[in-house]
Amino acid sequence: MKQDIIHLLKGGKVGVIPTDTLYGLVGSALNKETVERINQLKDRSENKSFIILISSLDDLKLFKIQLDEKTQKFLKKIWPNPVSVILPCSGEKFTYLHRGTNSLAFRLPKDQKLLELLQQIGPLVAPSANPKGEPPARTLEEAKNYFSDSVDFYLDGEKLTGQPSTLIKIQNHEVILLRKGAFKLS
Repeated sequence: MKQDIIHLLKGGKVGVIPTDTLYGLVGSALNKETVERINQLKDRSENKSFIILISSLDDLKLFKIQLDEKTQKFLKKIWPNPVSVILPCSGEKFTYLHRGTNSLAFRLPKDQKLLELLQQIGPLVAPSANPKGEPPARTLEEAKNYFSDSVDFYLDGEKLTGQPSTLIKIQNHEVILLRKGAFKLS
């Protein structure tokens, strides 16, 4: 990844980059103002939280998430892959992320370049690059048509034709499939 993009993201800027599934509208998950800006850009529903990209299971500790042994074992089995997992996250500190749902979705991507970026700057909120009600951007041009100069940078990649991540929730040690996507649960 380019050093200037790392600098921009560490400085609280918002950009569009290719992720392991679709183009994402990204910014630091630990910067409240950045997350609020992404909410505004996407015109996101008040009660909809974000998917957060992480570089390792250890990143969950940043969000005060405690994993029991069974859940940890399950996550090690399915990650890294295009599967987003909703985990409980309560507390006032992360209300700007969970927006009252008391849970957050996390994904540990398989893409090596993306993992390297995450290792250097920390967790990123990464909703698909599209305003509410529009299809996700598959190309950089589509993302630019949506956001123009209202984001700080664009990182080009190839056309992304993949599916969104599979979305699951772990509740009482049960795995609940909420959205079929790029990862097939066995």
